[in-house]
Amino acid sequence: MAEVELPNPEELEETRGKAFTRRVALTTAFYAVLLAITSLGGSHAMKEMLLAQQQSSDQWAFYQAKAMREHLYKGQKVQMDAALLERGASMKAEARQHYEALIKKLGEEEARYAADRKKIEEEARQLEHERDVNRAKDPYFEFAEVLLQIAIVTASVSILALSPQIYYFSMIAASLGTLLMINGYFLLVRLPLFR
Repeated sequence: MAEVELPNPEELEETRGKAFTRRVALTTAFYAVLLAITSLGGSHAMKEMLLAQQQSSDQWAFYQAKAMREHLYKGQKVQMDAALLERGASMKAEARQHYEALIKKLGEEEARYAADRKKIEEEARQLEHERDVNRAKDPYFEFAEVLLQIAIVTASVSILALSPQIYYFSMIAASLGTLLMINGYFLLVRLPLFR
């Protein structure tokens, strides 16, 4: 009968520890990749939010300039109308036609500026909407980053402590962080905590 050699318990424990360490190390690397993706999403959302805010501010300034020009033309038209009413009967036909042509041109310019203003307002509101969407995304990315960082730290601690419980906690933190990251990209759900 052949002799069966029983493994040394210390060697078994060491082998088991190495396998656990490798698994946790690979998982930690995966957490780091998720953290990088989350960080990229948060940075992008913040940049897009700031850019949309700046562009909407520019559009509102442009809107205001168009409104001022519209009111200027309207004021000039009112003055010309008043002058025509005041002196209309005593004016030469040529002067009256000139006034009427100017009044018509001022009215057209007023209408053009009013139409331009409406287009600019639509663009500004669209940019404000983009800003608000990106502002809503930002907290999800921030909390996802925190949870993924906690997952990385607790996974590292689980190696030192050889504790599967701490490792499982890191998996829970990473899972929650991943869900928040995905929600940050797609805004599938709006949580009241992040409003």
